[in-house]
Order: sequence, then C-alpha cells, then structure tokens
Amino acid sequence: MRKLFLPFLLTISAWSQDTLTLPQAEALAVQNHPQIKAALLAAAAANQVTIQVRSADYPTFFGNVTAAGAIDNSRLAAGNLNNPIIYNRISTGITASQLITDFGRTSALVSSARQRAEAQQDTATATRAAILLQVDAAFYSALRAQNVLAVAKETVNNRQVIADQVTALANSKLKSGLDLSFANVNLGEAKLLLADAQNQVRATFADLSAALGLPQPREFHLVDPAEPSPLATDPAPLIQEAEARRPEILSARAQFAAAQSFARAEGDLKRPTVSALGSVGVNPLYDDTHLANRFAAAGVNVNIPVFNGHLFSARQTEAEIRAQAAEQSLKDQQNRVARDVQVAWLNADNARERIALTVELLQQANLALDLAQGRYDLGLSSIVELSQAQLQQTSAQISAATAKYEYGLQRAVLDFQTGVTK
Repeated sequence: MRKLFLPFLLTISAWSQDTLTLPQAEALAVQNHPQIKAALLAAAAANQVTIQVRSADYPTFFGNVTAAGAIDNSRLAAGNLNNPIIYNRISTGITASQLITDFGRTSALVSSARQRAEAQQDTATATRAAILLQVDAAFYSALRAQNVLAVAKETVNNRQVIADQVTALANSKLKSGLDLSFANVNLGEAKLLLADAQNQVRATFADLSAALGLPQPREFHLVDPAEPSPLATDPAPLIQEAEARRPEILSARAQFAAAQSFARAEGDLKRPTVSALGSVGVNPLYDDTHLANRFAAAGVNVNIPVFNGHLFSARQTEAEIRAQAAEQSLKDQQNRVARDVQVAWLNADNARERIALTVELLQQANLALDLAQGRYDLGLSSIVELSQAQLQQTSAQISAATAKYEYGLQRAVLDFQTGVTK
C-alpha cells in the first residue's frame, strides 16, 4: 500500500518527507507546541505565588538612611494627635519585623496558594493531553487520507481501462453512445474523487504540522501505528480510572481545596495579629543635647480587629460561597467525564466492529462488480448496472481502507477521556 503513496509524495518537492511514527509525532509536539509551553510557564508562575504568600512567615529586614533639619523647638503640630519634636540629624539603621502569629491565616493562605499551583499544574497536564489528542487525530486523519488517495488512484486507473474499452467498442459500433457517455461520466467522477483526495492529503498534513507546533506545513512518510490493546468489555472500570486520573478532575479538586483553604483564611481575619519590630542604627551627625550617637529599640504589637463595617464577615461569606461553587464545578466535571468516557467507549466499540463489517462489505462489492462486469461483457445488462457496481466497490474500498484508522483514532480518544498518560 505504501508504494501507491510514494509517487504522490515525490511530487510535492516543497514539503519535507521525513519518516514519522506516532510516538515521534507526540514527542515533537511536546517539545514544540506553544500551548504546552505556555501552560508549563503558567504552572511555574503559580508556584511563585506560593513562595510570595509564604514570605509572611519569615522576618523582613530593610535599611534606612534618614536626614532631617528643623528650626529650633520645632514640633509637628498639624495632622496628628501628638506633637513629636524633630531634631536635626543624619541617621542610618536597620529595621526588622517578624510576624509572630496571625492564628492560622497565613498558613491557610499558603495552603490555598499551593493548591492553586497544583491545579495549574493539572491544567498544564490537561493541555498537554489535549494537544497529544490533536496530534493523534491529525496523524490518523493523514493516514486515512493517504489510503483514500490510493483508492482514488486505483479507481481512476480501473475506470480509465473500462472507458478505453467502451470507446473502442463504440467506435466499432458494438456499444452505443450512451454506454460511452456513462463510461466517461464514471471516469470523470473518479478523477474528481482523486482531486479531492489529493487536496485532503495536503489539508491533513497541514493540520498535523500545526498540531506538532511547526510554523510551516510539512509532509511526512507516516508509519502505521501498532495495533491497540484489546478494548475493555465494560466501560465502568474506565470511568473509575478517569475519575482518579483525568487532570481536569484533579484540577477541579485542587481548586475546591484551595477555595476551602481561602475561606478559612478569610475567617481568620477576625482574629488578632501579633508581630514584633526592632530597629538599630547610628547617628553620624546629631544634636548631642537630645540624641545619642546610636539607637536601638524593639517592641511587640497586637492588632485586634474591632469593627470595620462588616468587611471581614462579608469577605468570609464570599469565600465560603465561592468554595461551594467550586464543589459544584467539581461534581459537574465528574459527571461530564463519566459521560465522555461512556461515549468514547461506545464509539471505539462501534469502530472495532466496523473493521470486520467493512472487510465483508468489500468482499461482497468485489463479487458484485465481477458479476456486473461479466453480465455487461455478455450484453445481458446495461452500463448503468456496471456503474452502480463500480460505485459500490469504490465506497466499500474507502470504508475498508479507513476503518482501521478510525478505530485507532477512537481508541486515542478513549485513552484521552480515561486519562491515560503518554
């Protein structure tokens, strides 16, 4: 069958014709596709958010350089309840602050950020799986298009032979002009089929190139994939596997857990916050009647929320409602995955059955064409009967040539819906 593809592939000099297997195509897509790279970068960025939130647990150090000048006996008299005096000075020092406890709010925020990062990583895994499914679909579509092209070429050759025979017989007055017209119509339809098949091959390779993340269309010599493993007789175990492995469900679970953690953190806003602050430094230039050449101080502050217009309670209620919405989204995702696995299994089972049915159909179509050809040669039937038999054979050839690849594609879809990792 591959020999039939080679002359067509050699006519397209502008496109590369490297040999490509399905695992190679998947690896190439993982390496090149921008959507996969973008998803991985988004997951890496989400990990940095966890570090940002966790930084509240660590001490903070910052340096200060302050210079001040004031008129004698100057105090800040407006804008404050107290009137702090200002001394002429140039000072430098280091200040450190440390959160002692906020009674669990920061730890809850860290958990929420970490779970959102996990959800983003699961989203990246889902993006990767979706791209690989696109690669599989494009790969099988290209194989199917090549097989249809081979059938089209064979059809043109066979109908050209018949048209030549009818032409010769018509010229000898042994066949009517009607027979010649039907023969030429059949030949024209075969040529249209060939033109469509050639265009479909180019289109499928353009799709494959895009799925591989290539900037320009390329044509490859595709290698038939290995036969899929036997199909499960019952989809129920596959649904259970999908609920445990599908990255969309894992992402929804992580989002739900993150929403719950954030709701706990918002509830902790009502609790006090205890922090420590210390500062140490020197005064290179100072008023020695009021200041020393160095300074140091430390203190502890307790912030106790009293009333802020129900802000904290509203934030907690909002977070709890969003957590409930995330739970419902998780349930919806589980329901849709169960449905998708069921449908994918049914389609794969149907495609498997079609392989044997199309082989049997082709055998019957070949037999019918042989009988119609014999009857026509003996003058026992019209060319209409022969044309109908030729059409049925062509349709059966296309169905038989594509059934195997349709089954491979449906198995790839089932693996995707089940969450099989590649």
